[in-house]
Amino acid sequence: MKLFIDTANLEEIQDAATWGIVDGVTTNPSLAAKEKKTFEETLEGIVKLIDGPISAEVVSLEASKMIQEARKLSKVHSNIVIKIPLIQEGIKAVRTLSSEGIKTNVTLCFSAVQALLAAKVGATYVSPFVGRLDDNGQNGMELIREIREVYDNYGFKTQILTASVRHPQHILEAAKIGSDVATVPYKVLKQLYNHPLTTIGLDKFLKDWSGMLQATKV
Repeated sequence: MKLFIDTANLEEIQDAATWGIVDGVTTNPSLAAKEKKTFEETLEGIVKLIDGPISAEVVSLEASKMIQEARKLSKVHSNIVIKIPLIQEGIKAVRTLSSEGIKTNVTLCFSAVQALLAAKVGATYVSPFVGRLDDNGQNGMELIREIREVYDNYGFKTQILTASVRHPQHILEAAKIGSDVATVPYKVLKQLYNHPLTTIGLDKFLKDWSGMLQATKV
């Protein structure tokens, strides 16, 4: 399963890029608004740090304007993937963009039926928001299972991108189900490395090694 970092912060992306586990980046208008740069400047910075898919979201709500925005953003770099909201106008836009060879990520997906629509118009990725479903008393990971089943039934090429990840367990479940990608906040990516038994074991190894060195000096 590929791991994308979900941020528009260049310092976070630069640090994560050194770990060797990050395959791409997702951004959204909320994340981009936190940075003191134009969106184009932010994207130009990101593509220098990560050689992989970089999702950039449109802000228009009409298909024709989404398409215009998408064409402009896609010229920033060949790795740019256009995020489109899963609304009727968005699906119309994705159909056109797919025919033009522009990669898309259909976002704000909350049902398998919505995911089916994204696949039918040739979306590159669909982003089910598991954390937001959990927040509203539903089982977000069940949606990933349903989409995986539907896509496998018909051989759809659209990749499932598990989004709105809250904790490492979401990532584990997504991997077990067969999600193609999980997009993960910087903080949660760092948590993947941690387990108390790893820390305890390492401390013991180093303590034993130090004791051996002291004993050999006697």
